[in-house]
Amino acid sequence: MQQLQDKHLVKPFSYINGSWHSSESSFVVTNPANGEEIVKVSDAGIAETELAVKAAKDALKSWSAKSANERATLLRNWFNLMMQHQDDLGRILTSEQGKPLSEAKGEIAYGAAFIEWFAEEGKRVYGDTIPAPANDKRIVVIKQPVGVVASITPWNFPNAMIARKAAAALAAGCTFVVRPATQTPLSALAMAELAERAGIPAGVFNVVVGTDARGIGEVLTQHPDVAKFTFTGSTGVGKSLIAQCASTVKKVSMELGGNAPFIVFDDADIDAAVQGAMTSKYRNAGQTCVCTNRIFVQQGVLAEFTEKFTAAVADLSIGNGLHDGVNVGPMISATAVADVDKLVRASIAAGATLVLGGEGHAQGNNFYLPTILTNVTNDMPIASNEIFGPVSPIIPFADEDEVLAMANDTEYGLAAYFYTRDIGRVWRVGEGLEFGMVGINEGIISNAAAPFGGVKQSGNGREGSKYGLDDYMEIKYLCMGGIDK
Repeated sequence: MQQLQDKHLVKPFSYINGSWHSSESSFVVTNPANGEEIVKVSDAGIAETELAVKAAKDALKSWSAKSANERATLLRNWFNLMMQHQDDLGRILTSEQGKPLSEAKGEIAYGAAFIEWFAEEGKRVYGDTIPAPANDKRIVVIKQPVGVVASITPWNFPNAMIARKAAAALAAGCTFVVRPATQTPLSALAMAELAERAGIPAGVFNVVVGTDARGIGEVLTQHPDVAKFTFTGSTGVGKSLIAQCASTVKKVSMELGGNAPFIVFDDADIDAAVQGAMTSKYRNAGQTCVCTNRIFVQQGVLAEFTEKFTAAVADLSIGNGLHDGVNVGPMISATAVADVDKLVRASIAAGATLVLGGEGHAQGNNFYLPTILTNVTNDMPIASNEIFGPVSPIIPFADEDEVLAMANDTEYGLAAYFYTRDIGRVWRVGEGLEFGMVGINEGIISNAAAPFGGVKQSGNGREGSKYGLDDYMEIKYLCMGGIDK
């Protein structure tokens, strides 16, 4: 952190109504790679959260009254500042989250891309005119901002998960309150500092940082002045938050857990499939909701794929994300490591074969070796649960019908991937997979222009793309009579 060009980006306070708020108590943010303290952050609670909601409510009228072009200019300023400070923001992110610095800088650009996208997309909130049933009437449909938006975001993408929600909300004319994960609050607070510099008015973007997850969450999900709640995290927590929102019938959007299949057919480009699996699986040490969870390989290419994939995984460099050459950093905590290892051990006991890894690393308690298991079946713990770690279970299959049945045999439906060079299969499998996003001969699918979201228990709503504004808008029907008089 001493290498930051702009040390004012490190803020230890919540950002509410354009001001930095301290509190009597604090909590420590540590670097997961070495356990060292980065900074103590003031611990906000229920009172500060209620203050942030009030600030957002008070700012709503003037912000929504701005023209789309005026809001776009301010969002564009925010985007430019994010990119100008990409190196510092990346270093802050790696320090608190652990991912390699190159990945962290990539996340900054990814998050900023949503701000740039919605700065422009907010100018294209179109309505409709509908033929009326009588000549003396006119039917017009308009879209208006839903109101105050509250959000809870996770630690695995502490910049981008906020950016793609806040950018859409602000572009639509809504105001925004976010509670980031306490493991990674510094990225959110740095975004608030840059939002202020960009000229975004007080109360429009608020960040409440605190360890009272239950208390803060109850305010954000139950406060009558919050019109919309959006969450990224586990399916279990998402269900609880949806239930809390029911008391005030809030609009909700949820981006929840995943169990992504990665399918390699026997006509695939195997080298490309190996590369796609590597980028999808081991990015952020496997701690992403869209990363590959189950690798299905057709029998005819099973040996070739496994050999090449094992060689590529063995070549990965594990270490502190701030060090050169590292491409797999620590997991977020020792508890996360233990959870992943438990799945590995249980699956080995059920008959899986450990090919590579399967244990911690000398770097520290938060590290887990990139791992490969073979002879896996779809009902083993490593396949039926979201791993959220650097483990690849390889499952053989015979034909297209069998693998589609296995891939869809999950409560989740976020992302899926498959590799083939058969154009007919591209359409059959692409349409047959019960997932909201499908990568075909591609392992990285997220971008601001595409709708991000899942089906089944992976959530509802979409982030990014032209569809991303819909969750922050209300449709209003205007019926005009007496036109012919």
